[in-house]
Amino acid sequence: MKTLKCEILVVGGGPAGGCAAKSCAEKGLDTILIEKKAEVGAPLRCAEGVSKKMFEEIGIKPRPEWIRADMKGAVIKSPDGTSFELDETKAGAEVGYVLERHLFDKGMVKGAIEAGAKVMMRTWMYDVIRKDGVIVGAKCKSMGEDLEIYCDCIVGADGVESQVGRWAGMDTNLKLTDIEPCIQYRMCGCDCAMDFCEFILGREIAPGGYLWIFPKGDGVANVGIGISGQFCKNGVRPKQFLDKFIAEDPRFKNAQILEIDGGFDSTCPGLEEYTCDHVLLVGDSARLIDPITGGGIGHACISGMYAGEVLAECKKKGDYTRASLKAYDRKIADRMEDGLYRDWMAKERLAELDDDTLNQLIKLISTADIDHVNVPNLLKAIKEKFPKVVEGFEDLI
Repeated sequence: MKTLKCEILVVGGGPAGGCAAKSCAEKGLDTILIEKKAEVGAPLRCAEGVSKKMFEEIGIKPRPEWIRADMKGAVIKSPDGTSFELDETKAGAEVGYVLERHLFDKGMVKGAIEAGAKVMMRTWMYDVIRKDGVIVGAKCKSMGEDLEIYCDCIVGADGVESQVGRWAGMDTNLKLTDIEPCIQYRMCGCDCAMDFCEFILGREIAPGGYLWIFPKGDGVANVGIGISGQFCKNGVRPKQFLDKFIAEDPRFKNAQILEIDGGFDSTCPGLEEYTCDHVLLVGDSARLIDPITGGGIGHACISGMYAGEVLAECKKKGDYTRASLKAYDRKIADRMEDGLYRDWMAKERLAELDDDTLNQLIKLISTADIDHVNVPNLLKAIKEKFPKVVEGFEDLI
């Protein structure tokens, strides 16, 4: 059987894996990234939206070919059609881009290669290798052939269906209420505003979630929906709500589907632990997805960057045990934990609201005097009239 050796094995070539491999390689770690698919970034499983401030935080300048549309802002709509519009004057760098994700992901992995990482396509992990009870590598298949890769640490970047953590003995299970099935159409012939993303709320429109329209120019748009898993019973599926919306909205009268993407998001408040001996999880595999928006690209890239920083210190100490990797958990906690928990609590409460209350909420925030629009400030405005929505997590806003 063929064997390879490296210091860091990154499993998965999405934004988290690409950034982790790049960060590790830049710091002199012998890094291999494996990707099970034949093409980085395909098939698409993402609405492709990302905030501009993410690029600033990870220190990467966005390349023109990654950006399909530069958004001026977003529109949030209630069930009765009431709109709340926010632009860069209110939301600043929270406003973002609509990407060409397959090009963005390729760009991240290209950056890892340029930093010195080795990338292996059509290579997937199916179990850990243990020696005397200690994880020392990964059992893999590469182009259909058996392969063992021995390493000091495995970085799990294998997405929302991640197995790396489970194989290592970590608890990454999700409750039904923390799973959001999604479906998205890329459509042409759409008559949508070019400069604003749109988010539509409502129990009858997208129960426990929202419907989105992300314009990409030239009449093309990503039109999708995510609903809470608790509502997917007795044959209820997100597609039914999406098809109904499209059929009733005149903007899609002449539109046709070019591509269908499906999957699910985790909408939990993160994990108890993101590391164990010789294993570290990043991005979607670590459940670092915003529970309100379902957005995960920013957290994926940032966690990948943190992985390289911590693993470089582990190399200096010659220690990749949980005790040493715990520095990564602290970085995630300091940067994301409060926000993930706050947004999870808000998601739980919003899923309980009927359409009349949602209409009132959108009318409230559309008239509120909010200088800078973000989730904490929106929740502060909501707290004044609907205190029960934020009950139990007021200290986080």
